Amino acid sequence: MKVVVADDSRVMRQIVIRTLRQAGYDWWEIEEAENGADALTKIQASQPDFVLSDWNMPEMTGIELLRNLRAAGDETPFAFVTSEGSDQMRETADQAGALFLIAKPFTADTFRDTIDPLLA
Repeated sequence: MKVVVADDSRVMRQIVIRTLRQAGYDWWEIEEAENGADALTKIQASQPDFVLSDWNMPEMTGIELLRNLRAAGDETPFAFVTSEGSDQMRETADQAGALFLIAKPFTADTFRDTIDPLLA
């Protein structure tokens, strides 16, 4: 399964990837993107099966990335891992077509409990 993890913090991308592996997704082929614009380019080029994105990033935010993908007809499953998780953000993410929003801090159990039902 090809996955794009987008976050402007290299450290946070590494934490997300490590936590995904701890959650049992060590078989995923993960590509990193340093912001929404970079992610858009990589998603269009590699056509991943899933995207995990931060919300706040330079050049193109996560919600702008999601809206750009949907406007182009790209229905790649998309979710947020972000530092904020207000009800308004969750509603905005849901309306834009995100599968879920996980707020930081998170654990391997959080990822497993959220992602496993989607893979079943």
